[in-house]
Amino acid sequence: MFERFTKEARAVVVRAQEEARRLRAPFIDTEHLLLGMLEAGGGPGAQALRDREADPAELRRRIAGVVGGDDLDPDALATLGIDLDEVRRATEAAFGPGALDVRSHKPPRQGHIPFGRRAKKVLELSLRESLRLGHNHIGTGHLLLGLIREGEGLAARVLVDSGVELAALRDDVIRLISSEAA
Repeated sequence: MFERFTKEARAVVVRAQEEARRLRAPFIDTEHLLLGMLEAGGGPGAQALRDREADPAELRRRIAGVVGGDDLDPDALATLGIDLDEVRRATEAAFGPGALDVRSHKPPRQGHIPFGRRAKKVLELSLRESLRLGHNHIGTGHLLLGLIREGEGLAARVLVDSGVELAALRDDVIRLISSEAA
């Protein structure tokens, strides 16, 4: 299936693995795919999320709050004049990815991280969405359509909790994919 992935979609998967490692997850799940899409930043999937004003920092905060990857309160720190994102960037530059994560003190998992059940379902659904649209490739838009269609993972939950209407996001993605193909 991965031979059908566009360069941007492959970048999402690579970034998802990095996100899973950063959050010390045992497998790649829907939230890692979402973060990977926001961080990789290319193609219709990322564009549709930007158009819906999905804020990567806010989504990351919500995800970390659920999976336990971050006990730091950015709002409380901001009242003291501390920018948590800047502190995280500087700390990770000096000490490596996940240096501020308190979920686990063991080192991040090395090597390949497998896909979890829901992430596998997203990949399967992204292939189905691609075929349904008559495409012979899987791009970031197809991945996002798969995430939306799966609908029960943490990615869908944090999007909805952030005020993103999934049906409208789906319509946006299909419109962007169609305009890209034209």
